[in-house]
Amino acid sequence: MYDQYYGFTGRPFQLTPDPHFYFESGTHRKAMSYLGYGLAQGEGFIVITGDVGAGKTTLVGHLMNTIDPSRLTAVKLVSTQVEGDDLLRLVAEQFGIDWEGQSKAELLRSMEQYLREQARAGKRTLLIVDEGQNLAVSALEELRMLSNFQLGGHSLLQIFLLGQPEFRQTLFHSPTLEQLRQRVIATHHLDPMEPEEVEPYILHRLGKVGWTGNPSFSPDAFEEIFDYSEGVPRKLNVLVSRLLLYGAVEQMNRITAQNVRSVIAEIEADRGIDASTLAPLPVEEVVAAAATAAAPTPAPFAPPAAANETASEWPRRVDEPAADAPAPFAAPAEPARIVALASQPVAEAEDTASAVPAVDPDHLAALEKQVASLEARLVEQDEALRRVLDLLIEWVERDPENAPNPAKSQTWAA
Repeated sequence: MYDQYYGFTGRPFQLTPDPHFYFESGTHRKAMSYLGYGLAQGEGFIVITGDVGAGKTTLVGHLMNTIDPSRLTAVKLVSTQVEGDDLLRLVAEQFGIDWEGQSKAELLRSMEQYLREQARAGKRTLLIVDEGQNLAVSALEELRMLSNFQLGGHSLLQIFLLGQPEFRQTLFHSPTLEQLRQRVIATHHLDPMEPEEVEPYILHRLGKVGWTGNPSFSPDAFEEIFDYSEGVPRKLNVLVSRLLLYGAVEQMNRITAQNVRSVIAEIEADRGIDASTLAPLPVEEVVAAAATAAAPTPAPFAPPAAANETASEWPRRVDEPAADAPAPFAAPAEPARIVALASQPVAEAEDTASAVPAVDPDHLAALEKQVASLEARLVEQDEALRRVLDLLIEWVERDPENAPNPAKSQTWAA
């Protein structure tokens, strides 16, 4: 892979979030300030939102690396679409509490006892809930109830909520969450990086794996990278990773804007075919196709039963006709002479035009729709195959040691 070709000690643009590669852009700096303020308060909720791939998980991982684990116990929960009672069981499991066979009241008492023991040991407890947009309102209400646990006038549990932009809509506009909103002490939305931050971001990550200038990047290459990624870290990582792979395959020591455009074209090709390939066929090609279809072999498709029949109701195989389907339309007599007119002089064409039956416009329109339908189906199949190939490439490149293990609890530690 490209890390071996360029002599890197690792893959700096892998998709798995890694706090080791944390880059403090302007928006991440603001978020860290809010998180620091919230931790200093030691209570309530801190809400961080951002689009997919904005770096929320990396941000929180970096924060945990700056905290003394002897003073703060932090556990992380990646939420799913669960209701309140199931969320309590998930939280209890993260705390190491055996919840099986316990009623809800017993489970809450066990969780409060755990938090009190942590407080007596001089530790604060932080619960990080990721993918907050998946939580039901009842689950958010249970989190609010957990934040009520106190000892000596001090809160026993602080909660970070991470989510995508739609989570803000749920949290701040749901009429049943007013009490929870009053306990939110800090909130921040992670914006994409600015254009001038793209180059420092890329060089920062490369520097973490021993980059010494090979490959180098032209200034306009960074501009192309920003234009495509729009400053979103995950999209940027995908593009630069493919760029480095492209550079290794082509044995390049410098990456230019043209190289970036070439890789972008490959990525876009993996996701589908250019829309221009779906344009209607020229009339000449339709006429030629009609001539071919007039051979004495059965027509592959039947036309619409009526002029108002929708495209979704056909094409239909002739060997599988509907009960009320009419017989396939007959091709014009002597179609080869129709096609030959295109190459005849105008005078000759005028002389022979009267002898050639006119092509029915409805038949031509029907054939054109059939061709367009086939093209659309081919595009869908091609896109599906390319997506599978893309996933296989990402799976091969991913480091198995860094792959998350859902069977194990995840505890943040410095």
